[in-house]
Amino acid sequence: MSSEKYALIDCNNFYVSCERLFDPKLEGKPVVVLSNNDGCVVSRSNEAKDIGVAMGVPYFKVAHLEKQKGLIARSSNYALYGDMSARVMKLLGEFAPGQEVYSIDECFLSVGGLPNPVQTGRDIKSTVKQLLGLPVCVGIAPTKTLAKLSNNIAKSTQRFNGVFDYSALSEEKQAQVLKAMAVSKVWGIGRNLNEKLQSRGIYTAYDLRQADADQIGKLYSVVVKRTLLELRGEACIGLEHVGEARKQILSSRSFGRNVFELSELEEAVSQYATRACEKLRRDCSVTSEVQVSVRTSAYSDNSFADSKVIVLPYATDDTMILVKAAIQALRQVYQKGYSYQKASVSFGKVQPKEGRQISLFAPSGAEEKSEKMMKALDAANSRWGRGTIFLAAEGIEKPWQMKAEHKSPAYTSDWNDIPRVRA
Repeated sequence: MSSEKYALIDCNNFYVSCERLFDPKLEGKPVVVLSNNDGCVVSRSNEAKDIGVAMGVPYFKVAHLEKQKGLIARSSNYALYGDMSARVMKLLGEFAPGQEVYSIDECFLSVGGLPNPVQTGRDIKSTVKQLLGLPVCVGIAPTKTLAKLSNNIAKSTQRFNGVFDYSALSEEKQAQVLKAMAVSKVWGIGRNLNEKLQSRGIYTAYDLRQADADQIGKLYSVVVKRTLLELRGEACIGLEHVGEARKQILSSRSFGRNVFELSELEEAVSQYATRACEKLRRDCSVTSEVQVSVRTSAYSDNSFADSKVIVLPYATDDTMILVKAAIQALRQVYQKGYSYQKASVSFGKVQPKEGRQISLFAPSGAEEKSEKMMKALDAANSRWGRGTIFLAAEGIEKPWQMKAEHKSPAYTSDWNDIPRVRA
C-alpha cells in the first residue's frame, strides 16, 4: 500500500440537500430535482429512491407519484447550487494541504500527512453539517480510485456513520469489498469497457485487480492499467491542478417551447453568447472563433440541424463583439419553416488573454475601452445579480426560455430572495 492517502468528500444528494437547506418542510419527503426544461430527474432524496424513482427518468413518467406518494419536484436552481458548492469547497480546503475539486459536489483531499485521517473525516462531516447544513460522506484510501470506492461504502453502509477508511481493513476484508463490487462501478470504467472486460471474465473490481497489468495496458489503455494498479493500492493518479483554463467554451440550452422566428432565435443566441463570454472572462481568456448550432427535435418529421463558424480577425473577450459574431453565424444557418428546439454557442481557439497577439487593425484605443466596459459590466452583474445589465439583443420577455415551473428562490444570490426571519 502507498504511504499516501486520499479522502473523497461527496455531498449527499447535493441538489436535493440544497433545496432542503432553505425549505425544511422538504425533510423526510420524497424530493427530486429536474434537469433543464424540467425534463429528467437529476437528483433524488433517499425517500424518492425508496418509492422507485430512477435517476435520469423523464419526469412525466413519474409525475403521477405526486398524488400517489407525495413526490415533490424542484426545477434546477444552478445559481443556488453553484454558490453552495463554492462555500463547501472553500471550507473543505481548510482541512488538508492539497485539494482537487472534482465536481460540483465532490472533492479530493490529500490527507496522508495528517496524524489521524479518520478523525479528520469525522471533523469534516460534522463541520460541513454545522456551518453549511449539508450532509457529506467521506471515503479514505491510499489511492483516488479506492477513495471513490470507499465513499460509496461510507454512503451505503450506515454503521460507518458516513466515514470509511479502506486502508484500515485487513487484506482479507479488502478482497471481500472488491469482490462485492461490479467492475462497472469502478471509477473510470464505462459501459463499453465494462462489456469488454466481462468478455474476458473480469466481472468485479477484485477480478480487475488480479489481472495482468501489462496485458490490460496492451489490450485497452494505460488509463485502465493505472486503474488496475490503483485497485492494488499503488497511487498512480495524483491531485490535478485546479482552475486550469478551458480550451473550449460551450453555452447551450433547449427552449421552453419550439421556436420558429429568427428574432427569437437571435435573442436566445445572444443570451448564450453572453453566458459564454462570462466564462471566458472568468478564465482570463480570449477567443477568435465563434460557432453557432441550431436544431429541431430529433424526433420531428421535418428535422433540420446546421452550424456555422465565424473566425474573427483578432482574439477578444468583448461581449458585444462576440454576440455580433454569433448573430451573424445564426443568420447564415437559419432556415424558415422549421420548429427549432435547441441552439448552442461555442468558442474555439480559446487562449490566455495575457500574452495574446494584439491586432494591428483594431481601432486605436478600442482594446482599453473594451476592457473597461467589460470590467464594469461584470462588476455590476456580480454585485447586483446576473442580468442586472444586459444587451438589448437578449430580449425582454424571452418566451423561448426553458421551463422552470418548480424553481425555488435564489436564496443566496439575490437580495429579493434572501430568507427573512420573523420574530
